[in-house]
Amino acid sequence: METEQEINAKIMKVTMVIHENYPELSKYLNEMPITVPVDSNPEVNVKNLQKYYDTLLTLFRNYVAEHQLKYVNQHNDQGHL
Repeated sequence: METEQEINAKIMKVTMVIHENYPELSKYLNEMPITVPVDSNPEVNVKNLQKYYDTLLTLFRNYVAEHQLKYVNQHNDQGHL
């Protein structure tokens, strides 16, 4: 199992890629349900960090896949492929 520090490093890496390459996606990072604590004193632990990382990665992968699909479709319409 990964440590909190390792998961935090992965979260930081994905977040930086999003900010640098897909800034339009950045606005959704603060809206992710996992970032809104339900408890008044939320506990940061490996399980919660992993859940956040998994959600972040899914958001990123889905956006990139959709972005690439739109690009391919645009080029198909123009007769490039």
